[in-house]
Amino acid sequence: MSTWKTLLLQDSSSPLMEQLMFFHDHTLLILIIITILVGQLLISMIYNKFTHRFLIDGQLIEMVWTILPAFILILIALPSLRLLYIMDEIYNPLLTVKSIGHQWYWSYEYSDYQNMEFDSYMIPSTDLKSFNFRLLDVNNRLILPYNTQIRVITTSLDVIHSWTVPSLGIKIDSTPGRLNQTNFNINRAGLLSGQCS
Repeated sequence: MSTWKTLLLQDSSSPLMEQLMFFHDHTLLILIIITILVGQLLISMIYNKFTHRFLIDGQLIEMVWTILPAFILILIALPSLRLLYIMDEIYNPLLTVKSIGHQWYWSYEYSDYQNMEFDSYMIPSTDLKSFNFRLLDVNNRLILPYNTQIRVITTSLDVIHSWTVPSLGIKIDSTPGRLNQTNFNINRAGLLSGQCS
């Protein structure tokens, strides 16, 4: 779970979040290399008064600074497209949960079973115990099995909500009058906190 001193991403609880973290690190490494290179060039241009007479107008340098950014964009785009495809793929789910967003609470239905539905309200700050987390703990938690393919179908009754569990790498909009679906696989047991963002 994220705390006030957390600087990085939360620990992953699904293979999807692991892939998202790898892509984040890959892109950040490319950005750091570009930043260092451009910074070094700017500093050398500020402190160096000499100019290279063939650097200002040359077809070779123009070809390099046209092809190199295109190559860098391809290095970022290919893993991104692969990850988008993985996130959108719906496998055969073993459990389906319907999540309905209301103002200030969520309703959950286990669609595979009869009469298994409940409301999940956030615990007010006045009723919190010492072990509860403010603005995260609820009175009825959604209990899901791990190492199981789970599909979440989400909608809303009033306004647009967003069903989010950061450590699973899941964020899906709940729109009134529309069903959206996503799937995930939890690979470790634990208490995972989500919020409407």
